[in-house]
Amino acid sequence: MPTRRSAPVAQLDLFKGAEPLAAVYREAAAVAERLPPTLHFGTSSWFSTGWEGIVWSRRYTESDLAHDGLSEYSRHPLLTTVGIDRSYYGPVPPADFDRYASQLPAGFRCVIKAPASVTSAIVPNRRDEVPIANPDYCSVERFMRDLGDALVGHFLPHTAAVLFEFPMAPRAFTGDASEFAHRLDGMLAEMDPRIPVAIELRDPGLLKTPYANVLRARRAAHTYNLHTHMPLPGLQRAVVALRDQPFAVVRLLMPPQTRYEERKREFAPFNRLQDVDEARRADTLSVIVEAIGGGLETWVLVNNKAEGSSPLTIKALAEALAG
Repeated sequence: MPTRRSAPVAQLDLFKGAEPLAAVYREAAAVAERLPPTLHFGTSSWFSTGWEGIVWSRRYTESDLAHDGLSEYSRHPLLTTVGIDRSYYGPVPPADFDRYASQLPAGFRCVIKAPASVTSAIVPNRRDEVPIANPDYCSVERFMRDLGDALVGHFLPHTAAVLFEFPMAPRAFTGDASEFAHRLDGMLAEMDPRIPVAIELRDPGLLKTPYANVLRARRAAHTYNLHTHMPLPGLQRAVVALRDQPFAVVRLLMPPQTRYEERKREFAPFNRLQDVDEARRADTLSVIVEAIGGGLETWVLVNNKAEGSSPLTIKALAEALAG
């Protein structure tokens, strides 16, 4: 990533002459006003430079967007949430959360990933080495140190949920479904009640009744995700019912049996749709419709690797719901 940035997005003079995205905003606003206020769409992150003319008014560097892009991102009428995923890889300095907050309007809330230092059953970042058990797996103390304290002190009004993504790991480290649910229950019991929690599984073997029972008892949300190893979001309702959710989280990442790096190479620069499957979309829409019909605050986050361009997927889903 470049070490030198051009002028911050927030300081760019976007208002000389006609608004570059005026037509995009008008079209999006017409759709947004027909959606319920409890439904929030957003992208998994906001650094994609290829969204020029879709989300961005001009070409920016990735460094520009990472540092200052939320101010322009949050102007888009259909983008009313966003994922913050850098926290998965390491602690985010409180000053960075302050900077994000300064770019966001009041009431704009984000879905923030919990650190892998807590959610990975094996010590993360040990590629090509023999896996070893993570001593901080499901540790609330480590979570608060790496993320929770910064959120509570600097970003809580902009926090929709903290998403605990549990990646695939050998069963010897995660335990079976019952053992995992027991460990998860212990973690959730100690969590600061001010922090809304959503759980995302990447291992379908853990998506069992004991897991659903823990979420219901602890008032944590399940993330209905489209991902390589998981059943479709709609099928996950057979285990975790939407009626039991405190709020709804839907994440469209990658279709079953696909791989991140392959999709990244195929779809970059993420400025057009390339893999639209109407059955997958219908499955996703059925979850969203049930969630908002049940009165749930609903957060839908889309990755570029789902269909090729996350803001264009959001546009299509929003239009279908508005219609």
